[in-house]
Amino acid sequence: MKVHGNARLTPAGRALMCARVREQGWTIEEAADAAGVSMRCCFSWLARWDAGESMADRSSRPKTSPTKTSRELESVIEELRCLRWTSTRIAGTLAVPTSTVCAVLNRLGLNRLWKLEPPEPPNRYCRRHAGELVHIDIKKLGRFNVPGHRVTGRGKGRHGNRGVGWEFVYVAVDDTTRLAYVEILDNERADTAEGFLKRTVAWFASQGVTVRAVMTDNGSPFVSKTWAARCKQMTLRHRRTRPYRPRTNGKAERFIQTLLREWAYACAYPSSHHRRRALLPWIRYYNCQRPHGGLGHKTPSSRLG
Repeated sequence: MKVHGNARLTPAGRALMCARVREQGWTIEEAADAAGVSMRCCFSWLARWDAGESMADRSSRPKTSPTKTSRELESVIEELRCLRWTSTRIAGTLAVPTSTVCAVLNRLGLNRLWKLEPPEPPNRYCRRHAGELVHIDIKKLGRFNVPGHRVTGRGKGRHGNRGVGWEFVYVAVDDTTRLAYVEILDNERADTAEGFLKRTVAWFASQGVTVRAVMTDNGSPFVSKTWAARCKQMTLRHRRTRPYRPRTNGKAERFIQTLLREWAYACAYPSSHHRRRALLPWIRYYNCQRPHGGLGHKTPSSRLG
């Protein structure tokens, strides 16, 4: 139900006001005063009550729109858009304002070129055994000495965090079990990423998982010779996602969303140091206690057996 933003009464309140006058014997002045509206407003709702009309707000749309774009012109705009013409080119060809073309395309749901493509079918996969593929990604987070605008509101909490710098959250997620390993490091250089890979493989080995392949995006640390040499030394197959296709590494991307929502932005940390200290308990909770929707609401650690 949509109610006008400046309306004093809801449909139920309007009906109550009219019922007090017609059924309970109240005067119009008493009913209007109790409802907090003018007598004129009460008269108008009584007229609709007597006519048996609804007490809901009527549509503000005009009955006629003489300047509305014709159906024939909309059809031509749609056909040209399906040929992947831009709104400016369509407007120039048809001699109509660009704003009109944009309004029609928005109404038709064709205001973005990618909407012309048929929806891509989901391509879900899951490796059979733990360690067959581990997804690795990096998320950049800002350091802070005082809570920032995300917590305190836009325009506040900024000046105390100028020049503090960044920290980089490295994540590794097993494709089969969704078991996760996370570290917060100071940069995203190749040698730093190489060290994270060594510790990741060692941590998964401590959980009884032998890592055989890793998947990353095409970030600079993952296309370096240092990373390639380390993968070769550890006999790891390195798979990279297609350019501009982050969904290929979707399990890591989805885990990062959960990480941000339930850890990084879950509460107002006094500083980034306190946020860093809260990471390890959350990772333990995620691996051992938190039900995972992709695992039938089981925990990642329960899939190790």
